[in-house]
Formats: sequence, structure tokens, C-alpha cells
Amino acid sequence: MSVTAESVWNNCLSFIKDNIQPQAFKTWFEPIKPVKLSDNSLSVQVPSKFFYEWLEEHYVKLLKVSLTKELGENAKLVYIIRMENTYGNREPFTEKIPSSNRSTVSAQELDVPIKSKNPELRNPFVIPGIRNIKIESQLNPNYNFDNFLEGDSNRLARSAGMAVANKPGGTSFNPLLIFGGVGLGKTHLAHAIGVEIKDKYPERTVLYISAEKFTQQYIESVKKNTRNDFIHFYQLIDILIIDDVQFLSGKSGTQDVFFHIFNHLHQNGKQVILTSDKAPVDMQDIEQRLLSRFKWGLSAELQTPDYETRVSILKNKLYRDGVEMPEEIIDYVAKNIKSNIRELEGAVISLIAQSSFNKKEITIELAQQIVEKFVKNTKREVSIDYIQKVVSDYFEMDVSTLQSKTRKRHIVQARQLAMFFAKRFTKASLASIGSQIGKRDHATVLHACKTVDNLAETDKQFRKYIEDLTKKFS
Repeated sequence: MSVTAESVWNNCLSFIKDNIQPQAFKTWFEPIKPVKLSDNSLSVQVPSKFFYEWLEEHYVKLLKVSLTKELGENAKLVYIIRMENTYGNREPFTEKIPSSNRSTVSAQELDVPIKSKNPELRNPFVIPGIRNIKIESQLNPNYNFDNFLEGDSNRLARSAGMAVANKPGGTSFNPLLIFGGVGLGKTHLAHAIGVEIKDKYPERTVLYISAEKFTQQYIESVKKNTRNDFIHFYQLIDILIIDDVQFLSGKSGTQDVFFHIFNHLHQNGKQVILTSDKAPVDMQDIEQRLLSRFKWGLSAELQTPDYETRVSILKNKLYRDGVEMPEEIIDYVAKNIKSNIRELEGAVISLIAQSSFNKKEITIELAQQIVEKFVKNTKREVSIDYIQKVVSDYFEMDVSTLQSKTRKRHIVQARQLAMFFAKRFTKASLASIGSQIGKRDHATVLHACKTVDNLAETDKQFRKYIEDLTKKFS
């Protein structure tokens, strides 16, 4: 039987497979293709310069031993860097190394690691010139499920997050999109999922990144002509967490590259987790093909926590910080700060700080002072319930009448105005607004907003309704 590049490489793979983790083998060795065998020199094809640098950094000794077993002490390894084109169906191209103007890295003895002439590493999270290119998760271990308390406002999102953490890429929640207003725990939950996955599946590559940083990295890769390395880096991730994905709005180049990365990960059973301040249906300037993929999995909303959940959050925060506080103080803070969790915890931190620095006892009077200042300095988020009450009072009807199925013109207009102001003054999704205002769907809310805009231009009396109500919400 004649010795071929395929047979030599297959024997090398058998040896390598027995000496590394299965996931590492799948990620770093399965994509390598044997190309040519000439005397004691084996040429192999790798997908990118980043890939080649990773092999040389982490697996050079393993490669040396396996190839020496097959071809003897004088064995040589030649890398051919050939990047498959990610954009469309054009022919793949061989990426040339700028310094040598050749597509083949010069063959060298394996006991001398092959060095790239270009010192810049391809991991976008590593400062150029630093040799360690391990992919760090960028996760905050303090954001975990233990301190993400469950309540009616977050039960669906938390349960879905746990399901994903238990079986990443193996549930129908792929992608999992967590959305909601500021300070409701989107980032916390995204980190918690990643932390749980790293704990359960340490061999898997988890990466958390904000959409803003992802965009900056992409722009940098375009400037430096390393876009293909950028794409390949992200295609290697097992669990990709993108925070504040609405930041991609209007950035067509970044959306395009993310579209291809998303497709690759999804098709290969990798998990994608996204957070946003709004539901897909409400996102502006995001390409339709990307929005459709956001809807493939589950969109779970984080809503404003109810009173019981707010009390639990405060007690948990105090317990973790080792601080005791009277029940009446906790009750007062929970009742008066309703907008979001961040403000709730911020008020307690301010209260503890004032008590500690000024050596004052934590009293209800001190709590009132802190909460009053805190609420005054914080932009108040109007709730959908409050909007319905204000609109109902203005038109002298009950909230139940406003929410009813009646088609009487003045009631329909009141309901449409409530939906209009809910979209304008809250971060709630169209679906959430419709659900809370008479159990309507998002299309009804969208139609209501357009109707109000049209009537504001053509109907003087209707325009006065809008002006009067706007003052009440200011």
C-alpha cells in the first residue's frame, strides 16, 4: 500500500485524537486537510492565519511527535493558508502572507516553531504582540443564577436561560433573545447563562461581547485587511453571547458579517444568546434577514419587577453584603422605587453609604430623604398601567371600558392613544403593550400608532388630546 498525504495525516490524527480533548480535536484538527506529501515533507491546508498561529502556539509538540512517528526525525510540516470565502459561492482563495508574497508558509523543522512574519495576533481580544491567544470568556462570575432572583416579571426568560445552560445548542431556544428596558437584568442573565455553561461544560468555548465592541473589532479588521480572520475567530465559538444587539442598527457592514457568523454557528449546533432593549418586531434599521433569524428561537421579555420580587431582590442584596436593615425600610424602598432593579439596588447602596459615612442609624426618615433624591435625579419611566389610568380619567371612562372590545369611536380613539403613549414613554415591546391594553396583538398596536400620527396631522381636536395628555406625562 502506497504512502499518501491522506494516509500519513490520518495516522497522525489517530495519535493526536488519543492525546487531546474531543472538543479541541474537533475544533482544531478536523478542519485541516492533507494536500501533498513530498519525501519527508507533509503539506496541510488550514482555514486562516489565526488558525495556523493557534496550532503553533498550542499543539506544536503534539504535531512534532505524531509526524515524526510517520516520517522520521527529518519530518517537516508545510502550512497552506486557504480561507473559504464566507460571502456567497465564489471560489475559495489562498491567502498570501504579505511579507513573503507566497501562499505557502516555508517548511521548517518541527522543533523550531513556525513564526508568522506578521507579529499581530488574530484573536481580537488580545493586544498585538502578546503571545497568549487563549480565548477568554469575558464573563463576570458575579452575575450568576444564584443572585438572579425569579419572579413573575422574569420567569420565562430565566427558565429559558436555565434550559439553554443545561443543553447549549440542543434546545429550540436558539437563538435565545432576552429583551426589556434599562436595568431589568438582561446583561446579568446573559452572563449567568454563560457562567453556568462554563461550569457544566468547561471544554466548550463561551464568549460574551457587547455589540458595540463587536462592531469596533469588525471595523478594525476591515482597516487591517484581516476580516476573514475575524470571521473565522467567531465561527470557532461554541456559545456566543452578544449584548445590546440593537446597537447593530443601521450598521450594514457589521450586520452582514454577523449574519454569516450567525448562520455558521446555528447550522453547526452552536448556541447564540442575544440581549436587546426591544423585541425583534420593534427593532429599526436591522436587516430583515437578520430579524428573521432572531425570531427562529425564543424572544423572552424581562418586565418591571412586581412588589414581592423587589422585596426579594433587596433582601438578597443585603444578605450578600452582610447588612441588616429593618423590614419597614425595605418595604418603603420597594414600594417607592418601581422602575428597575438597578435603581432599586442603587438606592440601597446610597442608603448604606449615608448611614456608614455619616454614622447615622438607618431610619425611615433617612430612607425617605435618600429615595426622594434618588427618584428626583432618576428619569421616571411611566408604566403602561399609569398611562391607561391617565388616558381613562381624561376621557372620563373606566380602564375596563378602555380595554373592552367595543368599537365605539371615542373609546377606540382613547385606546389607540393609550397604545401610542405606551410606545412613546415605555421600553415595552408592541406585543407587551397590546397584551396589557385589552389583550391585543402587536399589529393592532402598530396600527393604533399610525392612526394617531395621521389624526394628529388632520384633526385639530385630536391634536389637542395629544398635547393635553403629553403634559400629564411630562
